[in-house]
Amino acid sequence: MSDMRFSGAAEVASLFLLQAPLRSLEATGCRTRLPAGPAATLAARVRTFFATPRSGPALLVGALPFDPHADDALFQPEQLTTPDLHGRGPLPVLAGEIVAEPPAAAYADAVAQALVRLQAAAGAPCKVVLARSLHAQAAQPVNPRALAARLGRDASVATYVAPLPVAEEREPAWLVGASPELLISRRGTAIVSHPLAGSARRSADPAEDARIAERLLASAKDLDEHRYVVDAIVEALKPLCGELDAPERPGLHATATMWHLGTRITGTLKDAAVSAAELAGLLHPTPAVCGTPREPALAAIQTLEPVARGFYAGAVGWTDAEGDGDWYVAIRCAHVQGTALRLFAGAGIVAESRPEAEVDETAGKFMAMLNALGIDDEQALSDKG
Repeated sequence: MSDMRFSGAAEVASLFLLQAPLRSLEATGCRTRLPAGPAATLAARVRTFFATPRSGPALLVGALPFDPHADDALFQPEQLTTPDLHGRGPLPVLAGEIVAEPPAAAYADAVAQALVRLQAAAGAPCKVVLARSLHAQAAQPVNPRALAARLGRDASVATYVAPLPVAEEREPAWLVGASPELLISRRGTAIVSHPLAGSARRSADPAEDARIAERLLASAKDLDEHRYVVDAIVEALKPLCGELDAPERPGLHATATMWHLGTRITGTLKDAAVSAAELAGLLHPTPAVCGTPREPALAAIQTLEPVARGFYAGAVGWTDAEGDGDWYVAIRCAHVQGTALRLFAGAGIVAESRPEAEVDETAGKFMAMLNALGIDDEQALSDKG
C-alpha cells in the first residue's frame, strides 16, 4: 500500500496498546513496518523479517484486517513500556445523533436474506456472521487512550489500541476495543485458543441474568453456531499438534454486558518452528466472525453489509523473534479517526436464527463501547437498533 502510512506524529500515530491477562504491553514509535500482505503470506513475511539482524525490540505488533486477502498492518516499535491507562483525559462528548448503518429494520432484512442463502443448494454457507455499525461524531478529536481506559475497567477482556493505515493527508486512525476472544496464543510449543460463539445480552437483575446464562447453555441454535467455530479451529490445528484438547461442550464466558459460549482449546505443537504469526494467519477469520465455509460466507458478507469492515473482526496482537505471541479477535471495538467514531457489532446467522433476535444481540454487543462513551441508557439504540 504505497499510498498509505501511519500518519502524524510518530509517538501518537503509531501507538499500540494491549492490556490483557496473558501479556500487557504498550508500544510507541514505528522503527520498521512489516511489508504488508494477506494472511496466507504472514508467516513467511514474519520469518523473513526476523531473519534479518536489526536493532530495537525483537517483536512486531499490529492488526490483521477482517478480509484475509487484504493487507495487514504490523510494525516494529521504537520502544516498549507497561500500559498505564489511568488519568488519560476526558471522554469524548458526542455531537449530534448516532447513525445506524444500516437501521435495525434493514439489518433484520439482511439477516432474512442470509437465511435464504443458508437454505440454498450445495456451495452455500452453513453460517454467516453479519455485522452492522453505528456512526458518531464527537465535539473534539477522540483520545484513544481515554476510550481504552474506560474499556479496560472490564477485567474479563483484552483492551487494545491498534494504529491503522491511512491515506497520507488523513488524520491518524486507530481500532480501539475490548475483546473477550483469544484467537491464538503461543509460548514455546504450548498453544491456546478460546473461541466464543453464541451470545446473549446480560441483565442487571441477578436472578434473570442467571436464567439467561442457563438458557444460552441449553440453546440448540447457539450450540450449533458454536460447534462450527470449534470444529474449524480443531481441524486447522490438529495436523500441527502432537496433543490437542477441546472439550465436547462449551462453558460460559461473561463480560460486563454479554454472556458467551466459549471453549478453551489447548495443544502442543509438533514443530517448535511454527510461530504465533503462522497460527494466526492460518486460523483467521474463524467462523466466529466470518462463517463457514469461509469463501461463501465472505461473499455473503460483502453482498449484504453496507459498510466495509476494514480491521473490525480482524485480529490484534503481537509476535516476537522466538515465535511466541498473542492474537485477539478484533471485536467490541470502534474505528476512531479525528472526531469520527464508527462502532461495530455482529451476530452469527445459522438456519435457526430469527432476524429480531439477531438485532437484539448486536444491540447488546454495542453496549460495551457505548458504555465506555458514557452512554448507559439502552434507549440510545431504540430507534437505531
